Amino acid sequence: MSILEFLIPANEACRRSGPHDKIVLSSRVRLARNLTNVPFPSHSKKADRLRAFELLMPAVKSIPQLGGDTFSESMDRLPALDKQLLVERHLISREHAAKNAGSGIVLNRDEDLCVMVNEEDHLRMQALRPGLQLRQAWTAIDAVDSALQERVEFAFTERYGFLTACPTNLGTGIRVSAMLHLPGLVLAEQINQIIQAVNKLGLAVRGLYGEGTEALGNVFQVSNQMTLGEPESEIVERINKVLLQIIEHEENARISQMEKKPAVLLNHIGRAYGVLSNSWSISSKEAMNLISFLRLGVDLGVFDVAGGAGRAVDPVDIVGIELVKDQRARQAPRHRQPTRQLGALHHVAGWVRRVGQQDRTEAHAHDRLVQPLGRQQEAIGGAERDRDRHEVSEQVQQLFIRGIVGQQVSEMDVAEGGGDAGEGGAAAGRNRDVLRGIRLESAPVAGVVQLGDGVLER
Repeated sequence: MSILEFLIPANEACRRSGPHDKIVLSSRVRLARNLTNVPFPSHSKKADRLRAFELLMPAVKSIPQLGGDTFSESMDRLPALDKQLLVERHLISREHAAKNAGSGIVLNRDEDLCVMVNEEDHLRMQALRPGLQLRQAWTAIDAVDSALQERVEFAFTERYGFLTACPTNLGTGIRVSAMLHLPGLVLAEQINQIIQAVNKLGLAVRGLYGEGTEALGNVFQVSNQMTLGEPESEIVERINKVLLQIIEHEENARISQMEKKPAVLLNHIGRAYGVLSNSWSISSKEAMNLISFLRLGVDLGVFDVAGGAGRAVDPVDIVGIELVKDQRARQAPRHRQPTRQLGALHHVAGWVRRVGQQDRTEAHAHDRLVQPLGRQQEAIGGAERDRDRHEVSEQVQQLFIRGIVGQQVSEMDVAEGGGDAGEGGAAAGRNRDVLRGIRLESAPVAGVVQLGDGVLER
């Protein structure tokens, strides 16, 4: 069986959920172990590596924690593309992918336990879990370590603990890490402060694929640096506490960006959607960075991935977006419309709720529906329009969406007033029928924009 046939399909693997999985992509606990009386892989001859390989592979496959249904193979028999796939799934390291004869991999069916044979050390065994589950990962890999210790003899001394190829792994040989998606802190320009604070706590912040790699897609890896002089369980608990604080900072940063700079945030999300939807060719680096903002949009509820309440999203749906200063909206006469249409996206229509504006009503929202720029220019004189634009650019405090289903924005006639009799009332009724819904609700938390089933773009 090939590795592609064995692995969980990508669309299923990415749906695995866990605690805080909007920010913590995965948790990992890895142990480094070496055989006694056998040279470390980096200083051994081919014959020594093959001897260690032949001893370890049967022992690893025999432990009950792997469940019996495993994929095991020598690295020299894996195609380069399969190795790259394993690296991208974070099941093996880039260094292990470069290995050949005498190195191998054993992977269980659930892809949450993986053992690398003859990487930097004779054994690199790791447990992975979705979301923030460091304790569960440690429990799983501890059981694997205990089972293997009954089958082979590890290099160990009372003074130094488990002996490893790299001194930074000496002692417990444990590496506890989590992959974090932190676009909020990056946009808020707070990520450097977080990294500096984490480093002072004795933890390391690395890129997507570990040491020496770039943080593509706003994904950072946080792990312990010290492995000597501290029990494994205490290392796990210490990192878990730090990660909970980082999660809180990221959540606050996302809320702050939505509250203070919604246009900037939604512009990033909208542009990412547009480029990914229409590109014929794109580099991995650019794709990762754009997917990061797309994921952020999903996490914030910007995208209606299910098409709303039982409705499929029509490809010709258009979302008109209007950013209006709150004070201007209060003072504007009821017959005037907002003066600036900021853009549209296909495939998605939705609604936005403004939290904490208790004096708003649906009638007020209806009176401020978006019109095409051409209609607005006819209704408002040049000088007044310029003033309106200046006021709008001062500070964005209110956000409206108009979702038009199955027709262009320019085909809509927005009625003046809130449902008068005659033609105005009929037009208003037709408008209400096609709107996804603009609702203004009060809530205990003031000043936070909550997004429903819509995509926003400048």
